[in-house]
Amino acid sequence: MAWRQLSFTLPQALADEVSDRLDLLGAQAVTFSEGGDEELFEPLPGETPLWQQTRATALFDPDTDTHAIADQLQAEFPQLQDWLHETLADQPWERAWLEHFQPLNFGRLWVCPSGQTPPDPDAVCLTLDPGLAFGTGTHPTTALCLEWLAEAPLAGKTVIDYGCGSGILAIAALLLGAERAVACDIDPQALSATYDNALKNRVADRLHCCDPERMPGEAADIVIANILAGPLVELAPRLTALTRSGGRLVLSGLLESQLPAVRQAYREHFDFDVPAVLEGWGRLHGLKY
Repeated sequence: MAWRQLSFTLPQALADEVSDRLDLLGAQAVTFSEGGDEELFEPLPGETPLWQQTRATALFDPDTDTHAIADQLQAEFPQLQDWLHETLADQPWERAWLEHFQPLNFGRLWVCPSGQTPPDPDAVCLTLDPGLAFGTGTHPTTALCLEWLAEAPLAGKTVIDYGCGSGILAIAALLLGAERAVACDIDPQALSATYDNALKNRVADRLHCCDPERMPGEAADIVIANILAGPLVELAPRLTALTRSGGRLVLSGLLESQLPAVRQAYREHFDFDVPAVLEGWGRLHGLKY
């Protein structure tokens, strides 16, 4: 079916309130995107990332008077601006996103949307579709972690994915040979997405999803955390304890300038390689003493 689309810019602080109001006014879907030139860093587990100046887009039934809705919103929220009204022609919406998400290569690993296959028939393929949880492999920090996993000695290893998002790192580890993995996140949506993605990739029987406070007690051979510099520094005692002696720790979600501070927080227990850097983002890998 066709849709009426209404879009406008708004301050970040109003996003939740305006979204709720759009729902009451009959919006079938509400999405947010960048409204300016601000760079959005990788979010904390459980966070919904938004820009300071955000573009909201709402879809309505085709006979909806979006001009009347805009008048109501403008009266309630004078800060809204840059209004755009459109009619979107009918198309197979459930597949439209595939134009923007193509198979991604990370050494012997490929990340592919449903219905697509990697060019290399002998490659390891992780099937993943964009969804509510963060992580499809497009962000440099996720790419750095996937590249490391594709080269790591994973056979028979246990892995912890701390702040799992979509579960892409835990699932990749299992597909690449790890024996079992634990994926933890404070966001229930992330845990649900991770389990669904594990089922899709036929590794759910070797994956345990849980809140960080309910993790199994044993240390793992490999701990990987792709979050942010501040939390990584705060979590240093915990992530150190979760890594067995002789095990490996992989930390990402870091700007290149933040690598020394995070490395310093772990230096007492880990021997780190030279950091890997991609597009201004970095990854640390250390072996526990």
